[in-house]
Amino acid sequence: MPLVSVVMPVYNSAATLGAAVRSVLTQTHSDLELLVTDDQSSDGSMDLLREFAEQDERVLPESAPEQGGAGRARNLAIERARGDYVAFLDSDDMWLPEKTEKQLAFAAEATAPLTFTSYFKMDADYDGESTDWVPNGRVIRAREHVDYRAMLVQDHIGALTAMYDRNVLGTRLMPEMRKRQDYALWLLIMRDGADARGLAEPLAVYRAHQAGSLSSNKLSLVQYNWALYRKHEHLSVPRATRALAGAVWQSLRNSRI
Repeated sequence: MPLVSVVMPVYNSAATLGAAVRSVLTQTHSDLELLVTDDQSSDGSMDLLREFAEQDERVLPESAPEQGGAGRARNLAIERARGDYVAFLDSDDMWLPEKTEKQLAFAAEATAPLTFTSYFKMDADYDGESTDWVPNGRVIRAREHVDYRAMLVQDHIGALTAMYDRNVLGTRLMPEMRKRQDYALWLLIMRDGADARGLAEPLAVYRAHQAGSLSSNKLSLVQYNWALYRKHEHLSVPRATRALAGAVWQSLRNSRI
């Protein structure tokens, strides 16, 4: 079976970290490693990770040498990856039990080096486990096929569902940016000629943060999207403006779900 390297950045996530880790360890596809980078947490997150590591050798936590944000924490984990595939999950989200198994089968059938899935949204105060999850009507639907041009208009890939094939693409790190590193990585992969395929079935659960937080207010990311379009993708002002308008529209649409 292919080995899947699961990348998880952590910063002061003790309240939700346990459910996130357990959602990986209870996958029906068990051949995986959970590479966690703790970004200098002060709430006991690292202690919790050490407990998981003592109980399951697949949990491989490390502390970042200095605080560098989620993007750098993800890259430190990716650099340790040994798997055939690299997948991503944040420490406040969850995977449903068959996510890895079904996505691997889908990737093989679609012969796609970059895949993603639909996902559910849950309330910020949800305190259950992935194995307890009852499907609701709050679903962000995955597009069947996404190429570079489509991704410039909108980021169609939920990072908690993304998985790429290291055997095809090699080890791909996220560009050094404060925000939107995941979006920048998908664009970089697609700019090199690889399209992405989306699996319609929702296989992960995204935690919708409280109103007013940076994570929930996607409009606050406008400046980072603009920097991505102009500095990393080298779009003209008119093209960057059109792309930004699409990103804002998508954020408003998803916020209503």
